[in-house]
Amino acid sequence: MSGIMLNIAGATYSSVPVVGSALGGGFFAGQISTTANSVATHNLVVGPVSSAQGVYQWKTTNTSTAGTSSTIDGPTNSSNMNDATHPAAQFCEGLTIGGFSDWYMPASLELEICYYNLKPTTQNNSTSTGTNAYSVPARASNYTTGDPAQTSAADFKDTGAEDYTTSPFSFYWSSTESGASYAIFKAFNGGSSSPFFKDNTSYSIKVRAVRRVAV
Repeated sequence: MSGIMLNIAGATYSSVPVVGSALGGGFFAGQISTTANSVATHNLVVGPVSSAQGVYQWKTTNTSTAGTSSTIDGPTNSSNMNDATHPAAQFCEGLTIGGFSDWYMPASLELEICYYNLKPTTQNNSTSTGTNAYSVPARASNYTTGDPAQTSAADFKDTGAEDYTTSPFSFYWSSTESGASYAIFKAFNGGSSSPFFKDNTSYSIKVRAVRRVAV
């Protein structure tokens, strides 16, 4: 695993892994700041496609689930759904990969960081989303059509071995609820974020587990 030293807006971030490089049973997807001050608290690790990704319902009924409203606390959201009525979260919570068993279903802004750093395509971005106070560094404005650009991590580019797939659908669930009947998904073919029915079976909405490594 390679590391780099960054100085961004006067703040120094040391020993930052290269995006897409192997880390903790998966691949480095970026850093988060749970305190929303651009100081990294965790490295975000995305699991391998072969074992950490699947197509599941968010919930088997369109009803509310307590403790799933956070946009950054994926571990808590996911833990509160670790049962058979929440197939996507239960899948993530049950994983052991690379000797690690702390995988979970990412919250919406954790998933956003995965998109920003591991965007698979060259398609223009939606400009109606992208602000993220918990990214490192924090982003105070939405995407432009060209930012983020396609990831530089070869395996995560479109059709790469570890890419966030965009076929037949590019949608990935987050663990963030949006009202009683809906949860937030992220489209990896342009970055838009939208609520959708939790019990969806009409579209192949995927989930991909992540884990955190404290820095």
